[in-house]
Amino acid sequence: MVNIGLTRVDDAVAARHPGLQSYAACQSGAFMKGTGTFVLGAGCLFAIQSILQKKLPYPLQWNLLVSIVGSSVGSYAVTRWETQKCADLWILMETGKVPDRSPPQVSEPEVSKGHEKTKYGDVMD
Repeated sequence: MVNIGLTRVDDAVAARHPGLQSYAACQSGAFMKGTGTFVLGAGCLFAIQSILQKKLPYPLQWNLLVSIVGSSVGSYAVTRWETQKCADLWILMETGKVPDRSPPQVSEPEVSKGHEKTKYGDVMD
């Protein structure tokens, strides 16, 4: 049996997905980076605001709120970015192809060329 965190995965499933262990390790790393970003971000934002508080005095509760909200946003962004890389790695290991993350091409709408008749006999401009 293969262990993924606290969950055990059956050997048959692990045999069908040889990259499962690598994917689990990548996801674990992504979550740890997100957690580290939250802790370091909250500490840095709190320290910066403590320095700025001498010029702009405001209550400590706002200092904490801004630090926590700001670091939460940063942590979410880092975790999402790293998780996307893990998903791309999983797709690469399963299919052998790199997923295409480029935005779809938007075609230009056709410009009407004069008057056209509809199937009802009406003229369109």
